[in-house]
Amino acid sequence: MTVKEINELVRVNQDDLDDFQLKQLRDDSRLSVQKIYHSIQLRKEKMEEERKRVQILYKTEEDLWKQGVSPVAGIDEAGRGPLAGPVVAAAVIFDRPIHIPALNDSKKLSEKKRYQVEELIKEAATAWATGVVDAATIDTLNIAQASFLAMKLAIKNLNIVPKHILVDGFNIPGALQKQTPLIKGDQISASIAAASIIAKCTRDRIMSQYSDKYPFYNFEVNKGYGTKDHYQNLRDFGLTPIHRKTFIKL
Repeated sequence: MTVKEINELVRVNQDDLDDFQLKQLRDDSRLSVQKIYHSIQLRKEKMEEERKRVQILYKTEEDLWKQGVSPVAGIDEAGRGPLAGPVVAAAVIFDRPIHIPALNDSKKLSEKKRYQVEELIKEAATAWATGVVDAATIDTLNIAQASFLAMKLAIKNLNIVPKHILVDGFNIPGALQKQTPLIKGDQISASIAAASIIAKCTRDRIMSQYSDKYPFYNFEVNKGYGTKDHYQNLRDFGLTPIHRKTFIKL
């Protein structure tokens, strides 16, 4: 095969080359083919490292499954800090370790990657749901209690009742299930990481929709957070019904 043909073969079938094809590339004396072979090997090594990283994220869930505890739901929220918009929580249930490439704390992923991983989570999860609490309720309850309410709504909205819940941070007051709070849970638990991604993506979509209704605030960009531009828009145009009045000091 010519180098051009090999490049095309690898481009189309890089992850499906069999041992014989890889051996041919390995034993080819052409320097350009050697570079192609080594790039394939490097990619395989990175994929294996990623597989192992994601597998480790299921440790807490697997410990519970081994004890006969199932279903287990991971819970996380997004939107505690913004000046506008709701706080959104998500709950995700996996019934076994499923490899979802790039599954991680939502803050460690780019916006494009978050949406890609969100789709993989929704396809792989046994169940998932969200809970949304609006700005007016946040002002009434305070953000901590509103976040807990969003989490309880997410659990309630699941079509499967979890036996145990894993929570990022602290126990949810009044939750009916046994629970395990995990500090930085979105970095060490697969189901919490998945919940963090769904919660963040759901909230971002809500804020983009609000941007159509309130075009002067650039919600599609700042997502309601207190950027310099957002504060200036507040001074110029005042509050909207989705702003958290208790959060804003101009």
